[in-house]
Amino acid sequence: MGTRAQLVICTFPDAAKAAEVARTVVTEGLTACVNLLPGVRSIYGWEGELCDDSEVVALMKTTACRFADLRDRVVALHPYDCPEVIAMEIVDGHQTYLDWVSDVCKG
Repeated sequence: MGTRAQLVICTFPDAAKAAEVARTVVTEGLTACVNLLPGVRSIYGWEGELCDDSEVVALMKTTACRFADLRDRVVALHPYDCPEVIAMEIVDGHQTYLDWVSDVCKG
């Protein structure tokens, strides 16, 4: 059950910080791959204010058994007080790719 693949979504204030965190979590084996999607516009409420910011979205592929460690590491490295770190189970996919994710994220 712990090898179930997960897609973890996290936003960052800029490409440099997103890449720095991505390199760290890949190097540490917490995620197999991170895709960075720049140019995202996020509109959200924060501390009673309406915010409208440019951000970079990181799509991280990991396993259920590594999620807690990945989440904690991202939160420790992240510049936001309350970073978005959410996981969604990958219910199906190319099995060879999913096996690779599982192999890389052994911990």
